[in-house]
Amino acid sequence: MNTILYILAGVVLLIIILAVIAPKTYHVSRSIVIAKPKSEVFENLRFLKNQDQWSPWNQKDPDMEKKFTGTDGEVGAISYWNGNKDVGEGEQEITKIVEGERVESELRFLKPWKSTSDAYLATEAVDADTTKVTWGFSGKNKFPFSIMMLFMNMDKMVGKDFEEGLDNLKSNLEG
Repeated sequence: MNTILYILAGVVLLIIILAVIAPKTYHVSRSIVIAKPKSEVFENLRFLKNQDQWSPWNQKDPDMEKKFTGTDGEVGAISYWNGNKDVGEGEQEITKIVEGERVESELRFLKPWKSTSDAYLATEAVDADTTKVTWGFSGKNKFPFSIMMLFMNMDKMVGKDFEEGLDNLKSNLEG
């Protein structure tokens, strides 16, 4: 009986230790330089529907169900998706626009697991005809998911998708 109590106490202690050392937040971002003026690039990025042209997830499931509500390109616009196992189900809502600079949104994932992240697309003029675009997202790792993040790397999970998406954006805008 004592052995079972020691094992149970050890497991509880291990979970507590892992919860304490687990990463509480994540942030992933990638950037690319596009040979187009900042105003032109920003005008494309502000619209959720334009993301269908360059999103790597749209390519993973071109038949996914999509719905848009609100006025696209304005705060409050929402893009909903429901797709295969590669894209899951969720929605993205524009929460803030800093005109010509940044579009912020909240990503609400419903499947394969529920989570919320903050995302952004930022533009920075390199010169009159060249723009640096940064795409990123961040969020909090809640217990018990935080423990899983000791063995998974959010940057590795989505970083390549961000790179692919930015490459697609560059091709679309420069093409």
